[in-house]
Amino acid sequence: MPIRWYGPANPEDPIYRHFSRIVNLTLHAGVFAAINSGLWFVQGMRHPWGHLAWFTDIWFTLLVVQLITVIAQRPGRTEPVATTPTHPPQRDQP
Repeated sequence: MPIRWYGPANPEDPIYRHFSRIVNLTLHAGVFAAINSGLWFVQGMRHPWGHLAWFTDIWFTLLVVQLITVIAQRPGRTEPVATTPTHPPQRDQP
């Protein structure tokens, strides 16, 4: 299921900014997984690279730092969610 934003794109909306940060985090995680799995595969097949573990550890640390900042910057509820009644209130008949 694709990720979608329903409504107008308003960069000043805190929920929209948080959604943008989440999308960036998922893209970062996907690039991390694709590149690192490819590098480890190539290293296992033919070319030993002694610094690959450091490279992966540093990149993973940056990914975790980004995750922490996304969680820390999530918007709080500023006002309670309004509930709408399912049927109008009954009036007493005189």
